[in-house]
Amino acid sequence: MTLQGRIALITGAGGGIGEAIALALAEAGATVVCADINVDAANDTAAKAAQHQVPASGIQAECGDVTSINNMVDDVVKRHGRLDIIVNNAGVTRSAYIMDLTEEDWDRIHRVNAKGVFFCLQAAARQMIEQKEGRIINIASIAGRGYKDTSNTVYAASKGAVIAMTQHAAHQLGRHNINVNAICPGLTTTAIIEDLMTTRAAERGISKEEMLTRSARPIPIGRANDPSDIAAMAVFLASPGARNITGQSYNVDGGLVTS
Repeated sequence: MTLQGRIALITGAGGGIGEAIALALAEAGATVVCADINVDAANDTAAKAAQHQVPASGIQAECGDVTSINNMVDDVVKRHGRLDIIVNNAGVTRSAYIMDLTEEDWDRIHRVNAKGVFFCLQAAARQMIEQKEGRIINIASIAGRGYKDTSNTVYAASKGAVIAMTQHAAHQLGRHNINVNAICPGLTTTAIIEDLMTTRAAERGISKEEMLTRSARPIPIGRANDPSDIAAMAVFLASPGARNITGQSYNVDGGLVTS
């Protein structure tokens, strides 16, 4: 599982799942570049990653903007000479009933969650093709599998797009020794989920804690994900042990969705 000498770029690394993945990759020995729209948060994650005695740095990037994405990848390659692993984690959502969603919601969510993932994947693949190897890990969601109790329909569509892109990219990039896989988290205790739970709790007139308890109740294993659960799968998919795995989307959800 060692990733010593590997260069890893993680988007949305300023907190939550992205931060956990950056720290786990650093613990496994990778040099990590932590990208986030909030550069202070990215630098904070990088400082924590550096405690694992590996090179770590933060970078500002807006993962809905193609120029920013290309500049981000170019900067990593200029600094380190290569890019071995990219984790496309940056994403946005909001809690909304289907009839309350707007064109602005569609554009905002798909700009980051679908367009952003594609162009991050493409920019990384451009470098990985030159290297003749690489690992691309996309963070999707069980919402993209049709899980109904998610934040909104537009978000589900964006994550379904990530799953489809993962399959097609794996097919086309396999000839270059590039593995492309996705992780589909279920309910995960992050700031985004806490905000969603706060909104839903207010709508139902209950506490946030009660809302979290109710949301976790259907999970067969009996608990929500910690971000480290997603990070562990990311480390595996980046590792030599996953060298012959590509085009797959793995649920990490405590058994909530089984297909």
